[in-house]
Amino acid sequence: MSTTRQHPPGDLGREPQGAGVDAGTGAASPEPAERQWRTLSLRGVAGIVPTARDFARQALHEWGWLPATSADGRAAAEDVLLVVSELVTNACLHAEGPEEMRIACTAKVLRVEVVDSGAGQPAPRTPHRAGRPGGHGMFIVQRLCLDWGVLRVPGRSGKTVWAELAAPA
Repeated sequence: MSTTRQHPPGDLGREPQGAGVDAGTGAASPEPAERQWRTLSLRGVAGIVPTARDFARQALHEWGWLPATSADGRAAAEDVLLVVSELVTNACLHAEGPEEMRIACTAKVLRVEVVDSGAGQPAPRTPHRAGRPGGHGMFIVQRLCLDWGVLRVPGRSGKTVWAELAAPA
């Protein structure tokens, strides 16, 4: 696990300017077949976690992950939804709330990004104690994901917490 890499293993990097969703119409803009982005603004949204999960679930439907035809496919989709929940919840609890969530997909990797204005550094609680309430979010992310980390833009407040999961086989 790395929290400083600028371009992690899935190499999706940051969302290109103007890619993903057209700001005027809300419709998906054309993307190369190898990378498909969806973006959701979370500023001022009530029910942030369910909204983020619903948004991710819809993207999984559009990308053919759902409805899953195998147990592995269902597990992969549920892992994505759990990671979305954990990253968004973490931003709510520790970073003054999320501003935006982005989700991207290639044939091999799905990437979730949550942007917030917080200064903190997410990390799994160490040592991890399974019976202790709270503090399991980043431990769960670490266990389910291929990799995860934090991107910061020099001179700007806030961060982007990202996580990458393997596409179902």
